Amino acid sequence: MHDVNTDPTPEAPPPRKRFKPGERRLQILQTLAGMLEQPGAERVTTAALAARLELSEAALYRHFASKAQMFEGLIDFIETSLFTLVNQIVDSPQAVAPPGQAARIASVILQFGEKNPGMTRVMVGDALVLEHERLQARMNQFFDRIESSLRQVLRTVAEAQGLPAPTAQAQVLASVWVSFIIGRLHRYARSGFKRLPTEQLDAALKTIG
Repeated sequence: MHDVNTDPTPEAPPPRKRFKPGERRLQILQTLAGMLEQPGAERVTTAALAARLELSEAALYRHFASKAQMFEGLIDFIETSLFTLVNQIVDSPQAVAPPGQAARIASVILQFGEKNPGMTRVMVGDALVLEHERLQARMNQFFDRIESSLRQVLRTVAEAQGLPAPTAQAQVLASVWVSFIIGRLHRYARSGFKRLPTEQLDAALKTIG
């Protein structure tokens, strides 16, 4: 008589999730952004990112050619999200009462930064230290484009008010607005995301505008 094997049948490991095209790339970018949200976080390495995702570094590089390309994915998201909103504001009729278009542009950028702390670190360059220099160049270009949009709406206001040298006036004010936006984002990042960029925002916007 043969012995009966009473050991339970070992359970098969759960099937690995199959990602649709682009889903794994998005997961990688979301995880990278989440790691950047940790106050005082040091430079994120591909090894740490792969470990968080329970992947090998080789698996990461099947989706992105380099870590710089991962950061470019985050910058693409920042640009697409914010310029969609900024362009809508620029193309809308000038508001008669405050907040004007410049104030609304500042508001949407600061609100975006507050909701996306990891993206804020990319915007102000904290997360780009020791990364490829083209990444910081792209963020510099981003704020140049924001300043250009601000000049456009501020020149329209100056012309409507009949101010002398409206173009020069708009250039000065646009520079002030951009400095305010960057300063608020820097303070948010450097405070470990404690000093919110929208803190007393209405009062601040009225002072500038």
